[in-house]
Amino acid sequence: MSAVTGTEPPPRPVLGSFRGVDDLRLVGRQVYYEQLGFWLNPIAAAFTVGFSVVFLVLLSSTAGSSRIADLNNMRLVVYYVASFAAYGIMSACFSNLSISLVVRREMGLLKRVRLSPLPTWVMLGAIFVNALIISVLQVVILFLIGRFGFHVGLPHNLLALVVALVAGVICFTALGIAVSTVIPNQEAAGPLVSIVFFILLFLSGLYYPIKSGSLLARVSAVFPVRHMITATDAPYFATAGVRVSPWAWHDIQVLAIWAVVGIVVSLRRWSWAPRRSDPGRSLRSPFARRG
Repeated sequence: MSAVTGTEPPPRPVLGSFRGVDDLRLVGRQVYYEQLGFWLNPIAAAFTVGFSVVFLVLLSSTAGSSRIADLNNMRLVVYYVASFAAYGIMSACFSNLSISLVVRREMGLLKRVRLSPLPTWVMLGAIFVNALIISVLQVVILFLIGRFGFHVGLPHNLLALVVALVAGVICFTALGIAVSTVIPNQEAAGPLVSIVFFILLFLSGLYYPIKSGSLLARVSAVFPVRHMITATDAPYFATAGVRVSPWAWHDIQVLAIWAVVGIVVSLRRWSWAPRRSDPGRSLRSPFARRG
């Protein structure tokens, strides 16, 4: 007969279940480790956060007192502050996230975490929150530089700007995950993502205003980068007296459509195992429960 103890062991948590505050603390701890890993690589961190800052300072300093005639003689530096805020979101949530996921997958880190007691949603949530923190940090730094360096204040309709930025975070996070599923290996991740991303940035008017209705505007409107830039620009344009609505609902709707496309592709093509060791690729959802 086995000995009877006064206490029973606590029930083992069910995988994929939510346990309230304990899981939220686990997410917070995982986010801390994600942030620690990011800042312990100072070169990558400086390039990620500093790239948009350097370009904003260089272009705005070069622009001086230049104005855009087609936009009610709005100062060119206002255009740069708004556009590079959009770039900060896209860079962290699309470019950096997709490359990071490919590297983790090919190094076997995703597969190891999948087999560990750490809930899947906690790990993925921490990765996404980390990307969100980095993007918000970039946006705040850019706004501060614009305000104190070039006398560009926040738009009057701040809520419209926040909605545009949140829509961009959701859209480009979904697209970043989707793109990571089609990149075959970590060696190709950086070049492929960077080339495609910067070509789209150039075509979409990050470095210069594009006249509405032009051929370049119509071509770039096919991709979400252009809509992210115009959605972020709209509140600033309205504040500067341009006859546009601060609520760029059409651009936000396009971002929502692209977000749905990214989610569908991610769910269908996601793989925890490295492609080289798993050429057949698992089609299981990243949020599916372990068997």
